[in-house]
Amino acid sequence: MPGPLSVTLLDPPTAPCAAPPIHLKPLSNACQECRVNSLCLPTGLPVQDNSCLGALIGPRMRIRKGAALFNANDPLTTLYAVRCGSFKTSLNTAEGQGVVINFWMPGEVLGLDAIATERHVCDAIALEDSEVCPVPYQRLQTLAREFPFLQQSLNRLMSREIVREHQRVLMLCNLTAEERLANFLIGLSRRFVNRGYSAHGFMLRMSREDMASYLGLRLETVCRSVTRLRAQGIVNLRGRLVEILDMPALVALEQGDRERNDSLKST
Repeated sequence: MPGPLSVTLLDPPTAPCAAPPIHLKPLSNACQECRVNSLCLPTGLPVQDNSCLGALIGPRMRIRKGAALFNANDPLTTLYAVRCGSFKTSLNTAEGQGVVINFWMPGEVLGLDAIATERHVCDAIALEDSEVCPVPYQRLQTLAREFPFLQQSLNRLMSREIVREHQRVLMLCNLTAEERLANFLIGLSRRFVNRGYSAHGFMLRMSREDMASYLGLRLETVCRSVTRLRAQGIVNLRGRLVEILDMPALVALEQGDRERNDSLKST
């Protein structure tokens, strides 16, 4: 089981993610300048009004690598918008083994799992030193009544996570090991593009074990699939550095178009 919640307010100006000391007063400027603000929750608020954002979002928090942002069965008090860094969420089986169900990137909101029951159903663990903007849930509900666009933004985030979970279920039910890996890498590529990064080169923050758990595969199977994609010249994956060398072939593999993939590799 992950350790207890370990967070600190971001005070030192030399801290990771290049952030100055954070106070509520300049929060609207921080949101305006954030590179993932178009993906985040406060898109329904007038960012020019300090009082709105100041009433909604508390001081940013730093979560150390390996620390828990929240654990299963914790009561819902706060949603967390990821400003920088990354997280994984996992469920514990009856045997006490954690099963990874999702990975989270900047601009995404953690804690939506608890809205139905007011208790979290999973553990959220930082994959690296990360930074989140806490959104007290009761304040959010109050402001959402004043600003309908904020409620729409929350609904959009919840719908997006439902769609993503449906896509994962389809992946687990219908795709082979190599198709699952292709699906995973293409999904990460698209998410990096949405954040202004390259579609073809990025760094994995999760371990191979976490990848295997998320994909519903054995670690050995993931390693063999990586080796095969590397041998075909589709993906170069060394350590945690990913370089997609042939995106059309990777897409063809994800879609199960083996004949097209073979023809691409023979030309």
